[in-house]
Amino acid sequence: MNTAENNTSLQSSPIVWIGLDWGDQEHAFALQEATGKSEMGTLPHSAENLHAWLKTLGERYGARPVALAIEASRGPVIHALLEYPWLRIYPINPITSARFRSAFTPSGAKDDLPDAKVLLELVRDHAAKLRVLESQDPATVKLAGLVEARRKLVDRRTQLILQVQSLLKSYYPQALEVAGDLKSEVALAFLNRWPDLISLKSAKPATIKRLYYLHQVRSQDLVKQRLALIAQATALTTDAARVEVAVLHLRALLDQLKVFRQHIPRLDDAINQAFAGHADRALFSNLPGAGRQLAPRLCVAFGTLRSLYPDPASLQKYAGVAPVREKSGNQVWTHWRWQASTFLRQTFVEWAGQTVHYSEWAKIYYQRMLKKGKKHAVVLRALAFKWIRVLWKCWQDRQPYDEARYLKQLLHRKSPNAVPAKS
Repeated sequence: MNTAENNTSLQSSPIVWIGLDWGDQEHAFALQEATGKSEMGTLPHSAENLHAWLKTLGERYGARPVALAIEASRGPVIHALLEYPWLRIYPINPITSARFRSAFTPSGAKDDLPDAKVLLELVRDHAAKLRVLESQDPATVKLAGLVEARRKLVDRRTQLILQVQSLLKSYYPQALEVAGDLKSEVALAFLNRWPDLISLKSAKPATIKRLYYLHQVRSQDLVKQRLALIAQATALTTDAARVEVAVLHLRALLDQLKVFRQHIPRLDDAINQAFAGHADRALFSNLPGAGRQLAPRLCVAFGTLRSLYPDPASLQKYAGVAPVREKSGNQVWTHWRWQASTFLRQTFVEWAGQTVHYSEWAKIYYQRMLKKGKKHAVVLRALAFKWIRVLWKCWQDRQPYDEARYLKQLLHRKSPNAVPAKS
């Protein structure tokens, strides 16, 4: 099917609606044709069975549009479904399907086939209120996978470092001061060579100094200070049984940290390469405070499908930085937006925090809100909300953000975030 035929197919009404409930061992589906004919069934769990079923559907309906609903949490399956251009995929929020189900089964009765029917009814009767999935271009998909993989590795490394810190505090707290940053190569080398205070105390100062110098710790004052701490150190415990077990545990954790030291830089290189070739790189590479880590993540957050976010509010809501207002009678309250992508929200909020140091208007806004008594986290979410609106316009117009130009606009509008004109 060529592009023109595919676009025509996507614009026409579906001839079949399907609800697919994906399970661990088997997967239930409920299907209804436009003629009214319906069927239900199950698929044993395997990639081969899924693709065989989809190919059968394609042959049966001549690759004409088929609307399929599946819970949005089934990411890997959705990636497989995207390989079939005649499928119109509707990711359903699990909360949406659960509430729809409970509306008609107040008893709480539930099993897989009715779940598939619930998804079928949603896509058949309420498609206008749902969002059809649009796939990003391959460059964005690859970059998205890389930045998310890196974040997961960094988070796991952080958890591991906390374990190392806790272990050292239990028998060898001096190491936290004399080994250095636990993410660094020098700390790993130091702890591998001297995993307890007894072995460290038996080492000659010249040997310790040589290890520091070998790993680029060249500050005379710092090395002198650490050697003095080592000379004065007293063991927290001399119980050989406890120390020996702790050393074995430490070596196991250090080996894991070595793996992260190898693979996180490899991901960094892959991210830099993928970002360098991205079509929208120029829009994100020089944003204030973005840097090597956040610029690719911001690029992924927007993607290249301009139709996906027709206004700033659509992205603010999807990213979870737009607050939710609820009203009941005379009461009105605002709360956190649930079920948003944590990674996407982190991307915008973390970047907003960096812009406070690199953008004049962001710094003014941040300080102004703090003086009003707002909490740090609340201010950063509000700042992220404002930045999305600014960056969305740049993204839609394909024009890089210009701080000087924006500051002039703020001054012209007499915004409280404007930088006062110099007399």
